[in-house]
Amino acid sequence: MSPEARAFIGVGANLGDAHATVSRACRAVCQFPGTKLLSQSSLYASAPQEASGPDFVNAVLEISTTLSPQKLLDHLHQLEASEARQRPYRNAPRTLDLDILLYADEVIQTPNLTVPHPRMHQRAFVLLPLAQIAPERVSKAQLAAVSDQVISRLL
Repeated sequence: MSPEARAFIGVGANLGDAHATVSRACRAVCQFPGTKLLSQSSLYASAPQEASGPDFVNAVLEISTTLSPQKLLDHLHQLEASEARQRPYRNAPRTLDLDILLYADEVIQTPNLTVPHPRMHQRAFVLLPLAQIAPERVSKAQLAAVSDQVISRLL
C-alpha cells in the first residue's frame, strides 16, 4: 500500500445541471479506493475562462489518498466519462471537469499530467475555493492578480 498523500482536486461543470453534477462528483471522489475527504470548499459560480458557454459551478476538494498521482488521474478521468465528458476541442464546455491541482509537494511533468496545475494561479475559480480550505496555499498577491475575474460564492 502506498503512503497517504494530501491532494487538492478542482471540480467544475457548465453543462446540464452543473450544480448537481459538481455535488455528485465531490461525493464520488471521496469513494475512490484509499481516499478520504479532508475538506471541501463552498460552490462558486464563474464565467468561463478562455472559453464559451454557460457559467461554471466550481469547488475544490482536499483529500488524503493512497492512490499514486497517475492512478488518481485515471479515476478522475473515469468519473468524467461517467458524466459523459467529451473533449471536442480545448476549453470546450463540459459536463464535468476534474483536475489535480496539487499532490503533496510533488512536481510532476508527464505527457498527461502536470502538477501543480499549470494555470491554477491564473484562475479565481481555483484560487478562491482553494484559499477557503487551505489559505496557506494561496498568497494575497495571487488573489490580487485574479481580482478582476467575476466569481460568486453559491449558497
